[in-house]
Amino acid sequence: MSLTGRPAFSSWVKPKPNSSERRRLPPTFGEQLPSAGEPTALSSTHEIMDKDRLVTAVEQEMSDELNLKTRKYLRGDGANLETLRDKKLKGQLAVREKLYGQSAKAAAKAEKWLMPTEEGYLEPEGLEKTWMVKQESIIREVDVISSRKPFDMILPELGPYNLEYASSGRYMLVGGRKGHLAMMDMMSMDLIKEFQVRETVRDVVFLHNEQFFAVAQKKYPYIYNRHGTEIHCLVEHGAPLKLQFLDKHFLLASVNKFAQLHYQDVSTGVIVANYRTGLGRTDIMRVNPYNAVIGLGHAGGKVTMWKPTSVKPLVTMLCHHGPVTAVAFHSGGQLMATAGMDRKIKLWDLRKFGVLNTYSGHAQTMDFSQKGLLAIGNGSQVQVWRDSGNQEYEKYMSHAMVKGYQVGKVSFRPYEDVLGIGHSMGISSILIPGSGEPNFDTWVANPYETTKQRREKEVHALLDKLQPETIMLEPSKIGTVRPPRRKERSTKKEIEEEMETAVEAAKSITFKKKTKGRNKPSKRAAKKEEEVFKAKRLFLEQQQMNNDRPLKKQRIVEAELPKALQRFSRKKAS
Repeated sequence: MSLTGRPAFSSWVKPKPNSSERRRLPPTFGEQLPSAGEPTALSSTHEIMDKDRLVTAVEQEMSDELNLKTRKYLRGDGANLETLRDKKLKGQLAVREKLYGQSAKAAAKAEKWLMPTEEGYLEPEGLEKTWMVKQESIIREVDVISSRKPFDMILPELGPYNLEYASSGRYMLVGGRKGHLAMMDMMSMDLIKEFQVRETVRDVVFLHNEQFFAVAQKKYPYIYNRHGTEIHCLVEHGAPLKLQFLDKHFLLASVNKFAQLHYQDVSTGVIVANYRTGLGRTDIMRVNPYNAVIGLGHAGGKVTMWKPTSVKPLVTMLCHHGPVTAVAFHSGGQLMATAGMDRKIKLWDLRKFGVLNTYSGHAQTMDFSQKGLLAIGNGSQVQVWRDSGNQEYEKYMSHAMVKGYQVGKVSFRPYEDVLGIGHSMGISSILIPGSGEPNFDTWVANPYETTKQRREKEVHALLDKLQPETIMLEPSKIGTVRPPRRKERSTKKEIEEEMETAVEAAKSITFKKKTKGRNKPSKRAAKKEEEVFKAKRLFLEQQQMNNDRPLKKQRIVEAELPKALQRFSRKKAS
């Protein structure tokens, strides 16, 4: 047997000596016979071969892994160059295919070294079901650091509680209904600040970083810093029910009890927009992370999508035959989950605004993770669904709270396999394997950033701040050329005026004087008439084409029939 890239085994071992060579001469001066414990030349050769085999196997495994990742970045199957006869085209396509292969290989290498960690899910064995695995079993199997992440914090006096994670996943903001506010460092489990506002707290949200956060209180929204100092009171918003922050645009969005939607720029303090939704009071509000469009769920079963530069909603969807109870958007921006009082949970494709799947169930709160898991909270039960392929979601994990606890908010912690739960008796945290993005980008969100890095990031974010006009349903259209509009049909009067102008220009043409006999007045008049006819012909043909177009079908108004014959009339299409 021969190994790839190495000589055959026989070439490494010397042939056996014959009988004449077996007779050994006595060692000369300076030579020593090998002792019993010393390795011979043959044993050293075996060790070298074993090491080479091991290195070759490792190299082959790394090459196979790299090829597998390279296929993911290839742009489909390559062109079949053997069937081409054009040598120039064949050479151009060969160069392009080579460049495609090099770029795919570079992307695979970057993924291997810059994203070394992969997500891991629960894998059942035999007849096991993943949703039957309890948190106690998971905690026993994970490492020490991960085993410290799940906890139960019982705070029965000031609940129910709402919670929010910072974009880096390091900090958690907690708000109790009866005015209790707290901020925690989730890596060291230290309490940064805790204070009491002595007022109803409906919602909490971080601003551009963990230094500032907004709180929806009884009368107005307030902005505090991490030390608990009140910075601003936003009187223009009124009594808010829900808050959302658009980090790329530095916009704080709120909806109040009078169904008014407010957008305020927190970097300048300017109210960007203030609209009445016109669909009644609502406290269901989520932002689409893909395009920064705000989604509102209403009591009539409708979901509306808003942007700050439009008085009317961009989209109005009838999602349920009853009040909408929860809305969640996938991080990719093309999938939306809704739940209603009709005990239906629906998944929607936002590219065509059509329903993908409908499931039976009820949800008071929902949230998508970075890897696409869907958390659903209802009563004292929390379920996590996973995509099994083709947007077919099925139950992945289940967790039962203590009987009597009412789940109010579920939120996945970014870059961690952790789900935070805010309920009527405090806050809890459970492990959900495979929910978080395992590799974080320090330019986007850095859980370990220093004070200097945070300041630099804040300055860059302000310099790169997007304007409210960039918020739209399809942000990829920004930077593209608008297609030309169809030219409006000219009126008859305008056509006549253009024709008269062209005729006058044709009459004023001066012809070059030619030789004797070819410059007669009759010939010059004939040439001028020919130029005038050419100028008229273009407009006459255009007018003829407009007259030949078929007219639109006129709506036929049917006469009203007597009551006895109305049941035989053709019914109108609904």
